[in-house]
Amino acid sequence: MEVAVTGATGNLGTSVVTALTRDDGVHVTGIARRRPSWSPPGTSFVAADIRSPGLSTHLRGADALVHLAWAFQPTHDPVTTWDVNVRGGIATFEAAAAAGVRTLVYVSSVGAYSSGAGQRVSEDWPTHSLPTAAYGREKSYLERFLDGFELRHPEMRVVRLRPCFVFQRAAASSQGRIFAGPWVPRSLLRPGRLRVLAVPAGLRFQAVHADDVGAAVRLAVHGPANGAYNVATDDVIDAAALGEIFQARVVSVPGSVAKTAVGAGWRLHLVPADDQLVALLLSLPTLDSGRVRRELGWQPVHSGRAALTEMLTALADGAGGPTPPLHPGRFRTGRPLPAELSRRGAGRAGPSPASSWGRY
Repeated sequence: MEVAVTGATGNLGTSVVTALTRDDGVHVTGIARRRPSWSPPGTSFVAADIRSPGLSTHLRGADALVHLAWAFQPTHDPVTTWDVNVRGGIATFEAAAAAGVRTLVYVSSVGAYSSGAGQRVSEDWPTHSLPTAAYGREKSYLERFLDGFELRHPEMRVVRLRPCFVFQRAAASSQGRIFAGPWVPRSLLRPGRLRVLAVPAGLRFQAVHADDVGAAVRLAVHGPANGAYNVATDDVIDAAALGEIFQARVVSVPGSVAKTAVGAGWRLHLVPADDQLVALLLSLPTLDSGRVRRELGWQPVHSGRAALTEMLTALADGAGGPTPPLHPGRFRTGRPLPAELSRRGAGRAGPSPASSWGRY
């Protein structure tokens, strides 16, 4: 079986490639902006832009396409992220149809869902997101495009996976660059370092390990899946859970204060995440993942708390992964790379559109 994976070197991409190639007879073609030195068995990589008219040549002969490619930055230039994420996503779907690919697995996000704070929702909840948040707006638009795409291509099996927040050790430094930026002291994120933790009032979210999402993608590629599936652990992380994870006393702050503070840092180019992303986070529902468990037999190995704790500890350690988007680079502390990563070569510490091409 031939499977093409876009965004194959990012947070989710590395776990998806690993999950797919565990099966005998599966070959994966990984598509990314930069070809990695990482070479898992049963995988070959091509360097390609998903917006390129020649993308379909890399999809010919593929039985399935898994679309993961996504640019989180530059957040100050939403036209660029729209071009990559929306126009690039549409170009990828159309290229798959032109190449005769029979199965499309698109990994969407909880961020596509409309506001529903405090509610646990199934896959029929509206996917209109929060239009002022670029991430949600782009996720929602692709959902609308796929509605029409499925009608025009009934020969293709289209699966939409909507995971909650995805963490793993190898992606810690990448996620730190994408969401926190270079000015946040990484050491303070290690559980036990903070005495007091400020948490926006009403914050509730779910987390899932990247390996568990990779397992869900594998089941969707091979199984009878069709339509949308939420992918989430049962445990919900709220202020009390964050206090336990960080081993800190929690102080609740109004959501408006959190948004104002993050917005000010973003406008001063001190943090890459903006206030609208905080607004989206505070508005999101939690996910009922009953359908993926019943129909595909998916069960997470890791709890949400375990996935988040793994990422925070790795971020404090300066850990990273073996691909260009996941390399830790050098932090502001000037601490050298771990030997096993410096031998592979490191990318720049600062964020760039290319370094952010991958799944969160």
